[in-house]
Amino acid sequence: MSEPRPSDRHDASEPDGTFEEIVGEETQRDPDLAVIEAGSRTLRTYGGAPQADVVPARPADPETDKALRAVEQELAGRWGETKLEPSVTRIAALMDVLGEPQRAYPSIHITGTNGKTSTARMIEALLNAFELRTGRYTSPHVQSITERISLDGAPIAPERFIETYGDVKPYVEMVDAQQPYRLSFFEVLTGMAYAAFADAPVDVAVVEVGMGGTWDATNVIDSTVAVVTPISLDHTDRLGATPAEIAGEKSGIIKEGATVILAQQPVDAAQVMLKKAVEVDATVAREGMEFGVTSREVAVGGQLLTLRGLGGEYEEIFLPLYGAHQAHNAAVALAAVEAFFGIGAEQARSLDIDAIRKAFASVVSPGRLEVVRSSPTVVLDAAHNPAGARAAADGISEAFSFSRLIGVVGTSGDKDVRGLLEAFEPIFAEIVVTQNSTDRALDADELAAIAVEVFGDDRVQVEPRLDDALEAAITLAEEEDEYAGAGVLVTGSVITVGEARLLLGRG
Repeated sequence: MSEPRPSDRHDASEPDGTFEEIVGEETQRDPDLAVIEAGSRTLRTYGGAPQADVVPARPADPETDKALRAVEQELAGRWGETKLEPSVTRIAALMDVLGEPQRAYPSIHITGTNGKTSTARMIEALLNAFELRTGRYTSPHVQSITERISLDGAPIAPERFIETYGDVKPYVEMVDAQQPYRLSFFEVLTGMAYAAFADAPVDVAVVEVGMGGTWDATNVIDSTVAVVTPISLDHTDRLGATPAEIAGEKSGIIKEGATVILAQQPVDAAQVMLKKAVEVDATVAREGMEFGVTSREVAVGGQLLTLRGLGGEYEEIFLPLYGAHQAHNAAVALAAVEAFFGIGAEQARSLDIDAIRKAFASVVSPGRLEVVRSSPTVVLDAAHNPAGARAAADGISEAFSFSRLIGVVGTSGDKDVRGLLEAFEPIFAEIVVTQNSTDRALDADELAAIAVEVFGDDRVQVEPRLDDALEAAITLAEEEDEYAGAGVLVTGSVITVGEARLLLGRG
């Protein structure tokens, strides 16, 4: 198994020399094992007890499972997330008949191309650390539809999901009857989330857009903080062919008088965002200017950061996620929470460092460079566009010392598949192409034809069934000596990653 590389400065990640004390107690053991154990125990000190898997399995109760499947089937009968009529007319009508639940709490709204879900999870963890009750709405889900709606950091219980659907269903049908088109799958889920948050009730909602911004179903909230993660080319048929055009759509979440937390962007995208902020008298905080990552280094199980926020510097932040992109997501999340508390514009102070450290140490982001198996190490990453693939490739190269990496790739048909494969080509010794079980999946043979052009025929293997593809990749990784350190990366789609997660026993 290839383990993440330990940091050269472990003692900086925990208080009072605890790390050195733990290593000292382990002098009779292998030194490397002692360091790994110390890092693990230090993480538990910062983050508390390890969290249960945040991706729920099917309900254990047969009747609950049956009822949840019935709801899923009804939702699946609506327009899917790839079929859109760009307006907020229907969702606004639903909010009206529900009594405007989205106005019952303040919110933080997140758009961008990559990093939205991880950033939302970090914001949620930070808010929880300050004893605020949170609702989080993200998409798509990795395995269970209930993941999309979270309360206090945990997916909504299946029983509550079913109950919420039952509560809003009569109003959904009322709106359906009045509109030219029925509410879509995503619109109904958005309505459910806003209603569930009001019913909880939550202190603050953390809301990720589904696509774009201006006409996204989530955009019936008036958030005081708008977060824009890095923008790159994706959904170009709907959002535009350039970063600037895409930014124009995404800038629609910036409301009058809000604070905009702007991650590092292409110049043309940043210009569009800044122009929109001026138009609506919004305040802008830019990564690399008002906030950012001061330093980062690889550590046992993640990375050690110093972040510069709107209210000062935050040192010795342990983040149990891999890759420079996650460090930048952390900086954005921290600035968003500072802005929510009025720090920077209204108050010149920093947030409590211990709360910040504990929050970041507790963060999990399933399917984002997530290790799900050892011997050989199998990593899952939901990268589905070239920018995401480049970030994943850089992250896995930095954090893992794989001598040979086998890729398992299954993509959707509407993505820049060649660009994604080209991003992974330098790090994959061989690639097993496959497909997930959905209608959106690109046929494995079509994917193989593109992969052969990128990798060459001798590095490509085709296994249309995902279970066969996983077995083939693990076999290829095991062909090396037991201690050689080969690994497997499963990627290309959130759906592929979710199905792989189930097959590998994590569901």
